[in-house]
Amino acid sequence: MANLHNRLFPLSLSIITISTPRHPDTHTHPPTPPFPTIAVTTFIFSTQKKKKEKRKRKRKRKRRRRRRKHNKQIPFLLPKRRAMLPFRLYAAVLFVLSISLLFPPFCIGIRSFPTRAIDAGDAFELASAAWARFSEAPDYRNGADCAVSMNKEMVSSCDPSLVHIAMTLDSEYLRGSVAAVHSVLKHASCPENVFFHFIAAEFDPASPRVLTQLVRSTFPSLNFKVYIFREDTVINLISSSIRQALENPLNYARNYLGDILGRCVDRVIYLDSDVLVVDDIHKLWNISLSGLRVIGAPEYCHANFTKYFTDGFWSDPVLSRVFSSRRPCYFNTGVMVMDLVRWRQGNYRKRIENWMELQRKRRIYDLGSLPPFLLVFAGNVEAIDHRWNQHGLGGDNVRGSCRSLHPGPVSLLHWSGKGKPWVRLESKNPCPLDHLWEPYDLYKPLRHHNAAKFQALSSISASTLIGFSSYLS
Repeated sequence: MANLHNRLFPLSLSIITISTPRHPDTHTHPPTPPFPTIAVTTFIFSTQKKKKEKRKRKRKRKRRRRRRKHNKQIPFLLPKRRAMLPFRLYAAVLFVLSISLLFPPFCIGIRSFPTRAIDAGDAFELASAAWARFSEAPDYRNGADCAVSMNKEMVSSCDPSLVHIAMTLDSEYLRGSVAAVHSVLKHASCPENVFFHFIAAEFDPASPRVLTQLVRSTFPSLNFKVYIFREDTVINLISSSIRQALENPLNYARNYLGDILGRCVDRVIYLDSDVLVVDDIHKLWNISLSGLRVIGAPEYCHANFTKYFTDGFWSDPVLSRVFSSRRPCYFNTGVMVMDLVRWRQGNYRKRIENWMELQRKRRIYDLGSLPPFLLVFAGNVEAIDHRWNQHGLGGDNVRGSCRSLHPGPVSLLHWSGKGKPWVRLESKNPCPLDHLWEPYDLYKPLRHHNAAKFQALSSISASTLIGFSSYLS
């Protein structure tokens, strides 16, 4: 009660002072005793101080709540004892992340690191995916005459004895990609000296991590690296095509190989996912690019070159002049030998992008990623024997009808066009040449699978583990 009286006493004095009636003669308040004034002043001061302290405590609580909420949103940035790290450290990390988002690399490389095994979620996703039913390929080994790698335990992509092959990797064409890899290894004289660079889509239904694990489980001894291609690199440059599949950003990944692959990789063979190699890939690798030529590919000079561009292009005297100093021939970009040193020096990626930007402003072609390559390289291509690209086996881009082989020997079969052999075989309506593809197909129905194989995925260690590294132009 004493405490309560002490708290209320200043308030009561102030009330008494304020409610004192005016003096009848002077019409003013009578003189106020000194002690109520002191009490009122003290009360106001103490009340303001308490309010200030209360607001200060409230702000502290709010900051703590905001920090706890922030920590929950970014647990991957924080150690187990989050509270021990200062808030400025979080801010610094977020600043670095924001810079990386503003200036994104073309891709992120996924490598193998002996860190930890596949987590159960990824193993389940891989086991349950309908497109992930592949048998393990035979273990192909080098012959006695093959060059020996400098590091037998872990092959580096910078090893000069390697043959480099770049391919795209996505869930829609995965069956074709696996068959293509199988065919390369089966016919290679030195399969252990082949290094695959797989370019995976950033937003593919199958995560790049799972695709990496699937490749490793199908080809346990394969030397490879998977790169995540950032679709926003090219999405604003893509124009509509005569077939929707040709608008896939992954089709344009070949334009960026000079930036994606490491600087130590100075030469690469690019292959589409719908090919079979039925000859030693080292023969294609050893083809020289004469003069200052940047790419090599089979040329088809009998083809009607004018059909690859619109009438508006040919009627424009400035645009059509691009071919005035060369004799352009059609070539298929699904099989190319590329000199990446000359590619980088000549900034050919930017030259291709310039034509794609023009296409967005005025339509000069209808066929996806091929015409920009023709505009830049047609007439300056190292002509490779036609046996290395028996293309068009998938029919045209509309009907996908059956076709026969071109005359002459065959080292590579290419199902370019709408029809794909795995689709036609699955629908029980194959073309005659699709049966040539079938022996390389490692896809098996689920009933033929050993369930223990998928259970074992959860214990796979170093060979399937991934880490991330960035590659900037």
